[in-house]
Amino acid sequence: MEAEKREDFSQLKKPPPDTRFKTEDVTKTKGHKFELYRLRRELLMGIYEKGYENPSPIQEEAIPLAIAKKDILARAKNGTGKTASFLIPALNKVRPEDRCIQILILVPTRELALQTSQVCKDLGKYIKGLEIMATTGGTSLRDDIIRLEQNISIVVATPGRILDLAERNIAKLNKCDYIVMDEADKLLTPEFEQLIEKLLPLCAENRQLLMFLLLFLLL
Repeated sequence: MEAEKREDFSQLKKPPPDTRFKTEDVTKTKGHKFELYRLRRELLMGIYEKGYENPSPIQEEAIPLAIAKKDILARAKNGTGKTASFLIPALNKVRPEDRCIQILILVPTRELALQTSQVCKDLGKYIKGLEIMATTGGTSLRDDIIRLEQNISIVVATPGRILDLAERNIAKLNKCDYIVMDEADKLLTPEFEQLIEKLLPLCAENRQLLMFLLLFLLL
């Protein structure tokens, strides 16, 4: 069955192989395949076209737990597949036909919001009707208001901007039940802590919370 699925995706436009040196954070896997997680076919297409062949160690640990609707507290370095480890379960569960914000990904900076939303768009490009939005401070609030009049399913945001939109009842989060805090060690500092405390109760009561902390190496 696995060989059949891989053959189905043989015509995808994959990027060139990544020949960069990889540490054990990326190479020391359990040998899982993405098919093992019973992901929707259109998501698998996005995964393989993005150039992901097999799950990295952080993905092997996080994806099954997230799909099982477990809360997660994980620590991983950048470059280990951390972003995809929470985006893949999010894209597997999202239902654009429900016409509401279902996924909220909180990040500390505009740069990270744009990077994360682009990866999300790449992985989810074959999911019909999926709309993804990045919103951060320092950009036009009016543009965000117009964008949210559309059928947005996934929002990648800095805490202050999405809280402002939610408190104005422009971004309706009451059905948002999958919350990610990326670089959570930064989001839990005094700069963001009160914003997070106000924001989480505005989401669905049965929300799932995934927190990913950065792992720094001491040299």
